[in-house]
Amino acid sequence: MRRRTWCRHGSTLLPRPSPADPKLFTPGPLTTSVSVKQAMMRDVGSRDASFLDVIATVRKRILEVAGVSPAEYTCVIMQGSGTFGVESVLTSAVPRESGKLLIMSNGVYGRRMAQIARVYGIAHRVVEKPEDDAFVGIDIDSAMEADPSITHVAVVHSETTSGLLNDIDEIGGAVKWRNAQFIVDAMSSFAGVPVDMKNIDYLVSSSNKCLESVPGFSFVIARRKSLEQAAGNARTLSLDLPAQNAGLDANGQFRFTPPTHALLAMRQALDELEIEGGVEARHQRYKSLQRIIVKGFERMGVPPEFRGPIITTFAFPEQPEWNFARFYNGLAQRRMLIYPGVISTVPTFRIGHIGRLFEPDAYALVDASREVLRDMGVKTKP
Repeated sequence: MRRRTWCRHGSTLLPRPSPADPKLFTPGPLTTSVSVKQAMMRDVGSRDASFLDVIATVRKRILEVAGVSPAEYTCVIMQGSGTFGVESVLTSAVPRESGKLLIMSNGVYGRRMAQIARVYGIAHRVVEKPEDDAFVGIDIDSAMEADPSITHVAVVHSETTSGLLNDIDEIGGAVKWRNAQFIVDAMSSFAGVPVDMKNIDYLVSSSNKCLESVPGFSFVIARRKSLEQAAGNARTLSLDLPAQNAGLDANGQFRFTPPTHALLAMRQALDELEIEGGVEARHQRYKSLQRIIVKGFERMGVPPEFRGPIITTFAFPEQPEWNFARFYNGLAQRRMLIYPGVISTVPTFRIGHIGRLFEPDAYALVDASREVLRDMGVKTKP
């Protein structure tokens, strides 16, 4: 058995990341533990019984993380990035003739759903709000009152454009009151923010976000009744969600080549989520990281533009010495990586506080950022 290395978080010992790797303060892919990476370091037969057990275990435990019953919901693993999962739902769930999709968009990922709908010719309507304005239930009421032909509603939970959280509980209640189906892109929130599934028909997330595993697949937590109704709607072969689920349910296998190593890593990552204490414990760790980072930057005179439990967006300092490329490279030389911003109205950068990161990492980022800003000549508060 390999020797594990651990670090302490509160009263809990958790597997640590590799000290040789840079710390990823990003919304994903993100920093993973040594043990998650080690889990991938073997080859398996994609049709072998031992690997089929891994697939079944991962599907079952993702449903447990979601807090739903396998009698009512199924976990459909889809090869590829998170967008593959979103595309599989939108192109499979909405009927070709009688369906119409309402997309609530207040960021890049809402706009991406609209792009998918346009590419496939899916009947749809887009309601847009500014990137700093969250959707709530009344927005859905108004949109569906204006267009009773809407059958499906899609929204991003944590819009990583800004860090904003849309209120999926309120939205879901409004959707169900109108007897429509509810699709949630929970890419960067699932397992990092508690989610109530009761009004959700399809929730999409990814292996390389708050479950703290590696890229390789997305997954859809689908209400079985809704998925059964979607049979025959698919506009593609490889992203046919009901067909993918039927294959997994029938013999435990993927229709096409499975992401074997990523699934081995995910099984280990799910073990580590359980060791940590589940979603609520992880959520509290992420909130702690956010508080440290936000307070540290505020003390430097760089307040957040937008903030959320997954990622915080900062506006560029209004000083001539400021240069994002120099700031990024200065942090990268200290083995810390952040993300540029994608807000359309103001130049920004983003700092994620998810992944295998702990309070000392957050303090180290704040200290390193202060050093880099001073080296650049950007004035900061003492």
